[in-house]
Amino acid sequence: MKYQLKPMSQSDAEIIAEWKYEGPYSFYNPKSDEEDLQLLLSPQTREGVYYSVFDQDESLVGYYSFNDEGKSVEIGLGLRPDLTGQGGGREFVIAGLEYARHKFNPQHFKLAVATFNHRAIKVYERVGFERGQTFLQRTNGGEYEFLSMSMDANKGTYSE
Repeated sequence: MKYQLKPMSQSDAEIIAEWKYEGPYSFYNPKSDEEDLQLLLSPQTREGVYYSVFDQDESLVGYYSFNDEGKSVEIGLGLRPDLTGQGGGREFVIAGLEYARHKFNPQHFKLAVATFNHRAIKVYERVGFERGQTFLQRTNGGEYEFLSMSMDANKGTYSE
């Protein structure tokens, strides 16, 4: 599937803010963390960081955030709830990495994922991310364990 990334519009941000994930993945509901929600909804903080992802039918299927740190880019992402768990995660992640590689030309990509999210960790490893250290972070009204992951952006291990 081909994906197109575009700077996130206010209307896209408002749609994404309403997304609801089921079960343990409800942790990722945008409204679960007020600070993250405000970053998503504020045009000033969203500009140059948040990107909407569209499929070939021009349907909004997900989003990316890219924090350019010079030699590395920290990524965040979300796939529309009804599309999760269907085997399309690898292709979705590759599309975002390719976009960031061309836009920012980093040496490394990095991300943090909740340690309970084995499904996402498996996808990240399949595209070339390696496990780093775990850490605790306060979010969503509690303290949760996250896993740091990183990969070399120039090896092309995530290419088809």
